Amino acid sequence: MLHRRNLGILATALAITIGASAPSATGSLAQPAGRAAPPAVTGYILEGSSDRIVDRDAAALTTLGVADLTLAPSGKGVTAPSAQALRLLGTAHDHGVRAEPLFSNWSNRLGAFDTRAVSRLLRHEGRVRRVAARLASYVSDQGWDGLNVDLERLRPADGPGLVLLLRELQTRMPVERTVSVDLSASTSVRGYRALGYRLGPLGQVADTVVLMAYDQHGAGWSGPGPVGALTWQRRALAALTTKVPMSKVDLGVAGYGYTWPRNRTGHMVTLEGARRLVREDGARAVWKARPGEWTARLSNGTVLWWSDGRSYDLRHDLAVRRGTHGLALWRLGSADALR
Repeated sequence: MLHRRNLGILATALAITIGASAPSATGSLAQPAGRAAPPAVTGYILEGSSDRIVDRDAAALTTLGVADLTLAPSGKGVTAPSAQALRLLGTAHDHGVRAEPLFSNWSNRLGAFDTRAVSRLLRHEGRVRRVAARLASYVSDQGWDGLNVDLERLRPADGPGLVLLLRELQTRMPVERTVSVDLSASTSVRGYRALGYRLGPLGQVADTVVLMAYDQHGAGWSGPGPVGALTWQRRALAALTTKVPMSKVDLGVAGYGYTWPRNRTGHMVTLEGARRLVREDGARAVWKARPGEWTARLSNGTVLWWSDGRSYDLRHDLAVRRGTHGLALWRLGSADALR
């Protein structure tokens, strides 16, 4: 859970549990006889975020994913959970919501995912085992309910190492703890393999596979367009589930947008930020039904696209129709309040 995130740490990738029953500390839900369980919902949050964000959205969440753990540039180590992350863990549990730390190769120094660091880790079996042992100890000793692995910008040669990392985590963590892995979206199996993902083995070893179905377009790597159009998401989900069971997949949903100025590089915006730009400019936001997102053009030529609560509802409907495990929202605090 999470993409090219440029808000001080990583970005990716996002949930709402729709139903009358409240989640337990392990995320289980009591369901009326004969009714299918609603999609599980993971909401990702930055480790420095306020407890108030969790308080606001907790009733709609199954799991809180806390973006906190980062890979060392050497590929040999990982940061420890921060005091802020542990505070959010406690807040989640106070609400009966599961909590997982997110482990990534995002680098604040580079302002990007560190491709060298992740290759140094995943192409060295001993480092994989040592990092897995460290991560598993955090989960076991601090009371997390699982771990989310968000290693991005991989190369094909990194694929076996990613599978090994997940397998080592499963071996070292208590059986009731879960391991989820985030995958950037592609519309073909060959495309996933080019991104470093061995779909079959990952689907076997991971408890949940999070499809980061966003950043189809974005400032700095493409022209203006939807953050993650519904049509594109359907194709990416179809390709993924030729190798991964649908019941293990979380559909990632964007709760943010991008700007595309005429003569300079744009940036990510929260939903509040996107609406404020449109409102202050006197521009008009237009809902695009096919991609299921909003767009606007400001008077200075800047184009915006963003995915909001209305967009989320359409992805929720898609998850229900396809029978996915759940949804995963990047990110709480940027997105609309969950209902």
